[in-house]
Amino acid sequence: MLTLIGWSLVGGSVAYSAIPLFEEIFMRKRVAKKKLVKNLYQAFANADLYKKIDKKEIYPGLLKVDNKPERLTFVFTVPKGLDPETFIKQSFVFKQHFGKYIDLDVDVSKAVLKVYPKGLPSKFIYRYDNVIESTQDLNLPITCGQNLEGNIHAFDLVKHPHILISGETGSGKSSEIRSILTTLIRLKQPDELKFILGDLKRSEFHIFKQIRHVEGVCHSADELRPYLKKVKKEMSKRGNKLDAAGVNSVDKLKEKLPYIVVCIDEVVLLKKETDIMDILEEISSIGRSLGVFIILSMQRPDAKLLDGKLKVNLTVRMGFMTADSTNSKIIGTPGSEKLNNPGRMLLKINSSLQEIQCPWLHNDKAKKLLQPYKKENKTVENEPQQEDEYAELRGLFHE
Repeated sequence: MLTLIGWSLVGGSVAYSAIPLFEEIFMRKRVAKKKLVKNLYQAFANADLYKKIDKKEIYPGLLKVDNKPERLTFVFTVPKGLDPETFIKQSFVFKQHFGKYIDLDVDVSKAVLKVYPKGLPSKFIYRYDNVIESTQDLNLPITCGQNLEGNIHAFDLVKHPHILISGETGSGKSSEIRSILTTLIRLKQPDELKFILGDLKRSEFHIFKQIRHVEGVCHSADELRPYLKKVKKEMSKRGNKLDAAGVNSVDKLKEKLPYIVVCIDEVVLLKKETDIMDILEEISSIGRSLGVFIILSMQRPDAKLLDGKLKVNLTVRMGFMTADSTNSKIIGTPGSEKLNNPGRMLLKINSSLQEIQCPWLHNDKAKKLLQPYKKENKTVENEPQQEDEYAELRGLFHE
């Protein structure tokens, strides 16, 4: 048995051997930090991000370095007299030094550079249980996918109204739309949310037919037109209710009205239907306060279609892979022509632009998730039924 003195010697030996190990780890981290800081200042020099005063070069002052496995963060000052926009314009230099996955936020006096060494996953599988964690306290949650922080990014369509989604065939655009609609259907009751879907290619929205939330799946302008006219009439009614109540949003009315989302795939096929495009433009202009929103999708952006009020009012852009920089600029997501991974998009909300890996949701999986929300077929066998194509919509708008 070891005596008390023996244990003391053993303990002292262990402590003594641990000191060099601690020092080695500490020194290794210190050296790594010095290399990172040196790399940062080399980026400043290469990008000419300094101010010259009397032949003296004034560089940004480093305020903080936080090096974690998932994210490296630098906080530094913006020298007086140096335009903060210069940092944004020269952000490519930071990518050359630290890798393509960075986020740079600059104000008048300070900048925050975040570096994500792991980047984004090549594929992000849609799992509803994970998705709902990102939808708390959002009225109409739009699930976008996984961001560079490793979190599921979502935003509120009520606060950021109207979406444009564009991308080449096979870019992941269809899966994103399926994810958005499926999530909303599972989160909201039919008396809280109604959809009008335009499937002009007859390829995207068949799984949403007979869903209780869906008023109609339209395959042509002629099918879509009466639904949109009803929406326009409903907006007029809601506007009168807001005036009578003295409020500026349907969310402030005592009467709870369902949100209405008009989602049209390949909207470019409607560009000659001026009456339909006028209604869509009206929704984009005044729909937010009335609880009416649009989600428009197209493979290739059309400059004439996206010119004017409609383009301005689409405050959210999802730019998937595009053919060239001209197309990406029309969408409003410059850089999306450089994307080369299916499901990868640039998400622009107001002036903020970030890269996202969208959820992959297969048609078959979406069907299973939507099965509990199917309308019950109460048709009696062999009993003739009188068709009324507008009955559901009249029920929605309380006519």
